[in-house]
Amino acid sequence: MPGAIYAEGLVKTFGDVRALDGVDIDVPEGTVFGLLGPNGAGKTTAVRVLTTLLTPDSGRAEVAGIDVLKDPNAVRRSIGLSGQFAAVDEYLTGRENLQMVGQLYQLSAKAARKRAGELLERFNLAEAGNRTAKTYSGGMRRRLDLAAALVVSPPVMFMDEPTTGLDPRNRQGLWEIIQELVAGGTTLLLTTQYLEEADHLADGIAVVDHGRIIARGTSDELKTRAGGDVVEVVVHERDRIPVATEVLQRLGDGEAKLQGHSRKLTVPVAGGAKLLAEVIRELDAEGVEIDDIGLRRPTLDDVFLSLTGHAAEEEEETSARSRKAATTDKTAAATEEAS
Repeated sequence: MPGAIYAEGLVKTFGDVRALDGVDIDVPEGTVFGLLGPNGAGKTTAVRVLTTLLTPDSGRAEVAGIDVLKDPNAVRRSIGLSGQFAAVDEYLTGRENLQMVGQLYQLSAKAARKRAGELLERFNLAEAGNRTAKTYSGGMRRRLDLAAALVVSPPVMFMDEPTTGLDPRNRQGLWEIIQELVAGGTTLLLTTQYLEEADHLADGIAVVDHGRIIARGTSDELKTRAGGDVVEVVVHERDRIPVATEVLQRLGDGEAKLQGHSRKLTVPVAGGAKLLAEVIRELDAEGVEIDDIGLRRPTLDDVFLSLTGHAAEEEEETSARSRKAATTDKTAAATEEAS
């Protein structure tokens, strides 16, 4: 059976830009799925299709077992959405914004007031709850928007780069809220540019680049594709680097490399902490003094670089093309909503 979020062969174009190029997604119920990629990769377009804000050119999708094309209204009743930009009414207070959303979801006035109070506390907005939203900082508006997405507890949630604009403390707080939601059975699709965020939250990850999913798996599985563990050694005296290089290549699992003009050597290894202890013994036996040594697993940054040939931040030319696509995407979405 398909998962709580399912898509097959999604294609969406805007002029000559192919924003989605045959995207397949299958998210099991009660899990967090991360779409990881830079601006313009197609993450937001995928979310807009799955939440019925855009119609795909081809392909099909189901959310909570409902076909997004055949019954979009039923899909909307089954999901929560926090988009890339805070969607709040500036002339209402924070409390009034949340109460309004609650009543749109057909909560009673009393239940909407109670839920608004709970969410204001949860998102550290209680003191500002009776101020108009136009007096809020960008981070406060973002938190209010996220709170609005949680007024009811839908079985499926979509969060499009939810922590953009949040400081580290509030970002950590949101991570805890996401983990609570999923523990309660909610299925969450999360898009992010933050590699640490996907690593921390997602049960499964798909790496998106230029409208295609180029890799998928758990965080550990993706890291394994980028290679094994790496030993990093900072040699105290530069003239001892050749000796240290010989030791690392003898004990390591590949070529030892010097990082630029630094005194840091790296080598891929197999054997983990046990091998690290052996490297330390051998360097000491050779009289090589070190300033630092450590064992590092590949990061999702390494994964993205190895898969795409570029870092998660795109080059200027590609970014310009992506910004054009994103603008077209937003215009098309607005037209779709209006119709």
